[in-house]
Amino acid sequence: MSIDSYFRIHERGSTVGQEVRGGVVTFLTMAYIIVLNPLILGYVQDSEGNYLGGGAEPNLPAIAAGTALVAGVLTILMGAVANFPLALAAGLGLNAFVAFTVATQSTWADAMGLVVLEGIVILVLVLTGFRRAVFHAVPTQLKVAISVGIGLFIALIGFVDAGFVSRIPDANNSTVPVQLGTGGQLEGWPVLIFAGGLLLLIALWVRRVKGAILISIVLATVVAVALEAALDLGARAADNVGGWSLTVPSFDGIVDVPDFGTLGEFSLFGAFSSIGVIAALLLVFSLMLADFFDTMGTMTAIGAEAGLNDEEGVPPHTQRILVVDSVAAIAGGAGGVSSNTSYIESASGVGEGARTGLSSIVTGALFLLATLFTPVVEAIPSEAAVPALVLVGFLMMQQVTEIRWADPEIAIPAFLTIVLMPFTYSITAGIGAGFLAFLLIKVVVGKTREIHPLLAVVGVLFVIYFAIDPLTDWLT
Repeated sequence: MSIDSYFRIHERGSTVGQEVRGGVVTFLTMAYIIVLNPLILGYVQDSEGNYLGGGAEPNLPAIAAGTALVAGVLTILMGAVANFPLALAAGLGLNAFVAFTVATQSTWADAMGLVVLEGIVILVLVLTGFRRAVFHAVPTQLKVAISVGIGLFIALIGFVDAGFVSRIPDANNSTVPVQLGTGGQLEGWPVLIFAGGLLLLIALWVRRVKGAILISIVLATVVAVALEAALDLGARAADNVGGWSLTVPSFDGIVDVPDFGTLGEFSLFGAFSSIGVIAALLLVFSLMLADFFDTMGTMTAIGAEAGLNDEEGVPPHTQRILVVDSVAAIAGGAGGVSSNTSYIESASGVGEGARTGLSSIVTGALFLLATLFTPVVEAIPSEAAVPALVLVGFLMMQQVTEIRWADPEIAIPAFLTIVLMPFTYSITAGIGAGFLAFLLIKVVVGKTREIHPLLAVVGVLFVIYFAIDPLTDWLT
């Protein structure tokens, strides 16, 4: 069987050249995740004070290598099995949830075990056809609010990691919790690198430059390395507020044997003993919510862009796409790099002519090749990389117009979901507050028939989740 017949390249109005070009463009559009995933996961200490993949010290190259490896394998699998121009990698938002909500309550191994469990649950739901029931249990506009809230949370992480926003120490007795820069003003060259990188990214993005995120990261990093070499700014500290936030930019090498130290770093049921059954189940459910609903929208949008959807707007081989996406969540946890999911950035490759899974195989092969270049990640300061988080936050925020703000029955729960994620630094808190507000309002206005039984069960679990400490104290 020829490549053309296997992938139906000619049948879908494409050529091998178009598929290769589309695959390369998709990789360039997505390659930023190899840099951002280590920055989000790599500097967070778990409940035992350890870093992911590196014990007592951050190990960014290992996380970058694992990120590229899992993305490469699963994207190739998507192309070969589903024959669809869709690439996968560690999900932004999902990795923030794992880092700042799950890992801080447990160990990294326990956190990744919950990611694996979440993927298994989604895979079972796909194979049994139950996924649609769960999908319809949560009101559409609450799903939108979850996505918007995660976007704001990601943007806040970006501003904080760049030093553009900082927390005012409690000892200062300030009337405001956060401030611009340090002392209400921006200080130091690094934060200017962030500001310049963000402005460059915005300019490239509005000009629709392909690979805008990657280009801005590379250019900002080059300037940062030159600045550090010339001025020796060093790391930020109490006596050096103008230093680099997380990583001091310096090149120690470009190519090296990849370190896959994060692979296999998961404990399937460890979290159930470390944080309790109820908390573990709610975290799995919250992970599932964050991961579960985007894929159907992403694959439908990509299929529409490529002209592959049928008259009902359904992409070809939908079941295969959903199965591979579910396996990606499992693989991301097993690889120790957070849940992998479908990327809407695949639309950039479709825009270059990609119509088949061959483009995904090209993208996946480039991700595998990138595992050799992960030492470069250590040279990239957060100030150069996190403008991408701000842009992603903006892109996720755009969905807010889909919420009926004139209807308080959905607007209030949506509002609480959105604002409490960044305000509490917890995605779970936002989801829980939104769900409980939705249930309360439906009961108060006498519309209990609009409450899906599954959502009611989840509401009870969230009540227990929020009240677990006082309940434990009372019972003991």
